[in-house]
Amino acid sequence: MMMDNISMITVFSLSGLNEITNYRVVLFSSTLLYYCLILTINFALILTIALDKSLHEPMYILLCSLCINGIYGTTGFYPKFLLDLLSSSHVISYNGCLVQAFVMFSFACSDLSILSVMAYDRYLAICQPLRYHSVMNKHRLSQLVCFSWLTPFSIFAINITLTSRLTLCSDKIQRLYCVNWVIVLLACPSNNTLVHSIVAYLTILVYVFHGLLIVWSYIYLVMTCRGSMENRKKFMQTCVPHLTCMLTFMFTVVFDIMYMRFGSKNIAPSLQNFIAIEFLIISPIMNPLIYGFKLTKPVV
Repeated sequence: MMMDNISMITVFSLSGLNEITNYRVVLFSSTLLYYCLILTINFALILTIALDKSLHEPMYILLCSLCINGIYGTTGFYPKFLLDLLSSSHVISYNGCLVQAFVMFSFACSDLSILSVMAYDRYLAICQPLRYHSVMNKHRLSQLVCFSWLTPFSIFAINITLTSRLTLCSDKIQRLYCVNWVIVLLACPSNNTLVHSIVAYLTILVYVFHGLLIVWSYIYLVMTCRGSMENRKKFMQTCVPHLTCMLTFMFTVVFDIMYMRFGSKNIAPSLQNFIAIEFLIISPIMNPLIYGFKLTKPVV
């Protein structure tokens, strides 16, 4: 998908690290430690779910997918970031930049897809318990997991393919990592980016529907749990962790997107960097920790 690009640019420079070179050693040590912690906690939860047959239930299979996705997304950022901290030149190849842009946003959208399926699973378990096992069977679960991964992968393969066809007039990316929309903004004025805008808005529309599914699920969950002590217990045990993960993720991602589109460039570079990577810092470690503190067979 990258062969049709007619731009002469072969390398991008990442300027997000320009302001933090004085703290390179401290940042490298703390980042490496944090990345290892993310990998350890996520792998530990995946192995626990895989080895404990009592946890082979839809909610924990979906949680396992969430952890795998966390490893996938953070691996798209942290190794390159660590190398940049050790290097005096902060550059990334054109093809590498497109790959990183694909990984970053397919990771974020896969997270939202998985969280929306988890909301639907909790709706069935609490609001329609008699139908739960017939609806959330192994075949349906495998379809939903595939949907959670293939939908964002397909959408962003289209986005990145369109981006790869643009002629670029700048090689300066004002971030710590590559983002598809930022690359599009580097396109020469002669390019027609209307198709890119249409696909971008269609992508937003798809994930707005994901958000509406989550809201719809929780409206029914709250209405159902309000009049039953048993359902309240189920809600607290399985829905509150999911709701916490979902709200944290949506806040960090939406905040970054809104800042990227409409935010002021006059704020401190260190704050800009934090806004850009907070969804790579908070969600990948919070998700397994919240569920891992009480990893028991889900109440259905």
